[in-house]
Amino acid sequence: MDSHMATVNGIRMHYRRAGEGPPVVLLHGWPQTSYCWHRIFDSLAREHTVIAPDLRGYGLTDKPRTGFDKRTMAADVSALLHELGFGSASVVGHDRGGRVAHRWALDRPDEVERLAVLDIIPTREMWRRLDAGVGRGYWHWLFHLQPDLPELLAGKDIAAYLGYFFERWTYQRQGLAPEAIAEYVRAFSAPGALRAGFDDYRASFPDDAEHDDADAGRKLAMPVLALWGQAGLLGSLPTLDIWREYAEDVTGEGLPECGHFLAEEQPEALLAHLKRFL
Repeated sequence: MDSHMATVNGIRMHYRRAGEGPPVVLLHGWPQTSYCWHRIFDSLAREHTVIAPDLRGYGLTDKPRTGFDKRTMAADVSALLHELGFGSASVVGHDRGGRVAHRWALDRPDEVERLAVLDIIPTREMWRRLDAGVGRGYWHWLFHLQPDLPELLAGKDIAAYLGYFFERWTYQRQGLAPEAIAEYVRAFSAPGALRAGFDDYRASFPDDAEHDDADAGRKLAMPVLALWGQAGLLGSLPTLDIWREYAEDVTGEGLPECGHFLAEEQPEALLAHLKRFL
C-alpha cells in the first residue's frame, strides 16, 4: 500500500493507493485508520485502482477543530477522488466510514457508482432504535458525545481503552494482528487524534441529525451491498430490511463467525462478496 499526501478541502489528507482499473474508495471507521484494509487491499488492487484515505482527524490526515459532520467529511473524500483524476467510484465504508459513504452517496449520487456498507445501519435508524439492547452495544456513542470527558479518561491509557473495543467487538480475535493494534494505538496517541475521533461522534448533533432528517424518505438509487458480522449486534437486527427503507437496490448478508471488523476477521469472505459486487 503506497502512502501519499494530498491537499483537499482545506486539509492535508493521507491516503494509500495501489492498482489500476476502475476506482474503489475504502473508508475506515473508529478506532482505526486506512491500515485496516491491509488484508484485502492487494487482492482488490489486482482489478481496481484502490484508494484508502485516512478520514479527517484520523491517522496521518490533519486534525482540525471543525468539519466532522459527515457532509464535510464526504466532501473531503470527494475532493480527493477528483484530485486523483476520477469523476466517480465504487465506495466501501466500514463503521464511521460507512456513515461518511452514505452521506457521500446522498449528497453526490453521480460520484458513487456502487456503495458497500460494512457493519452499520443508517445513523438515523441507530438513534430511532436506541432501546436497552442497542444501548448496551452502542453505549460508547453516548459517552463519546460528551465534551472533554472521553479525552480525560481514555487519554490516561489509550492502549487499554482501544483494546477494550478490539476485544469486545471481535469474534475472530486473531484477525486483529498485534502489529495492526499497535498501528491504531500509535495513531490515536498522536496529538489531537483522540479529540478528533470523539469529534466525529459529537458531530451527530446537531449537524448530522439535521442533514439526515432533511433526507428522510430519500432512497439511494445505486446498488447497495450491506454486510455485517453475524456475531455482532447487527446480527440481531433486521439489517437488510432497514437498508431497504433507505435504498432501492439492496443485497447482503451477515458473515458467520465474524464480529465488527470484517476486513480483518473474515477477509476472504468479505473479498468474495466485494468482488462479485464491484
